[in-house]
Amino acid sequence: MQRDRLAEFLRTRREALQPEDVGLPRGQRRRTGGLRREEVAALSGMSTDYYSRIEQQRGPHPSEQMLAAIARGLRLSLEERDHLFRLGGHAVPRRVLRGDHINPGMMRIFDGLGEAAAQVVSDLGETLQQTRLAVALLGDETAYTGLARSLHYRWFTDPATRELYHPDDHAVHSRQLTADLHRSYTRDGGRGRGGAIADALLRASPEFADLWRGHPVPGPYCVAKRLRHPQLGPIELQCQTLLDPDQSQSLLVYTATPGTESYEKLQLLSVTGGLPA
Repeated sequence: MQRDRLAEFLRTRREALQPEDVGLPRGQRRRTGGLRREEVAALSGMSTDYYSRIEQQRGPHPSEQMLAAIARGLRLSLEERDHLFRLGGHAVPRRVLRGDHINPGMMRIFDGLGEAAAQVVSDLGETLQQTRLAVALLGDETAYTGLARSLHYRWFTDPATRELYHPDDHAVHSRQLTADLHRSYTRDGGRGRGGAIADALLRASPEFADLWRGHPVPGPYCVAKRLRHPQLGPIELQCQTLLDPDQSQSLLVYTATPGTESYEKLQLLSVTGGLPA
């Protein structure tokens, strides 16, 4: 670990990042450019004290998970992330298509959607980032660990996952999710995380195994959805998708047609945050 150079690198990147770059208001009291340490810590999902100690050369040896979180918080490019890992005394993460690192350009777009229901998802159904409204609408999909991080896996192994979706649409979702995983599996030759998810599902789910044998081909990535929200009841949504082919990640934005009951419910959810009114 190169403690002094690590601290200097973090400071330069923090000072170069403007509040507008991450969807934060500049405010009248901000005298200098760049982000504050507490803002970077919040964006990285860690305490201000922990981040500050690293930047002040008096902190602990950060883990790979902490460095990855800081890289996301500072909106680092893949090259900058690799440099951060080297300074932190860790091996550079493998450049796999499926990863937790989100393209800085994608993150800038995401940051501008703070009031929308939006999330960044890998091609294996792993939710990497959600807006507050997306959490209220769909639940915190970033909290899962292991194979359960993948919606593809949860859909076929956890019955509670399906409760959010209209029963008449379950078959369509099953086929779509299987097709998405089959595409990733074929692309990677059955190796990596996609292969592990597929192998586990073939053992655990007869429904998945039957669909898998049919070699399904994906249709539209994000079809219209009919949700059954636990507080607000039925909600019909459209989904727009922005694809980052370099990272095999998608930015999904859920909307409702203005003037409809679903639109009013989505507006209400943005105010209540999913709590009973």
